[in-house]
Parts: sequence; structure tokens; C-alpha cells
Amino acid sequence: MAGFDPEKDKKLKEWRCEDTGLLVSINQYDKGEPKVQIGPRILKKKDGSDRAPAKAGRLSIDDISFIYDIIDDIKDELEANLDPMG
Repeated sequence: MAGFDPEKDKKLKEWRCEDTGLLVSINQYDKGEPKVQIGPRILKKKDGSDRAPAKAGRLSIDDISFIYDIIDDIKDELEANLDPMG
């Protein structure tokens, strides 16, 4: 079995919560099924630049509210990227 090939790993869409730094994305590896990833979290430094990504960890009510607000967009994007033959 061949190893992981980063060239085949695609990020199809990404949402970022400005308040908490949480990233939610739709990713697809090669011709596999697109899947939702929650995390990482990218917080801001005092100067406004991005810090290094960190694990999402436990989700706050702000994170849940953010996901709730974008869930229809996530579902629509997933459906748009599904292979009708698969």
C-alpha cells in the first residue's frame, strides 16, 4: 500500500470563526469522499498576525453557534462535491 501523498490531499472549502479562530473545512483525498474537518484553531497574536495552528480541543458555545450558522453551507458544499457515480 502506498503512503500518504500530500499532492492528492485537497481542501475544497474553508470557514473560519473570527471570534474563536476555529477552522471548519471540507477536504478530499484523491478521489475519495469529501469529508468535514473541525479544527485546527488559529488564534491571533497581539499584533494581529496569525499564531501557529493549535488543536481545536473542546468546543465552546461560540464554536457551536458558528457551526450551527454555517451547517447548511457545509451540507450544500458536501453534496455539490459528491461523485454521483460513487
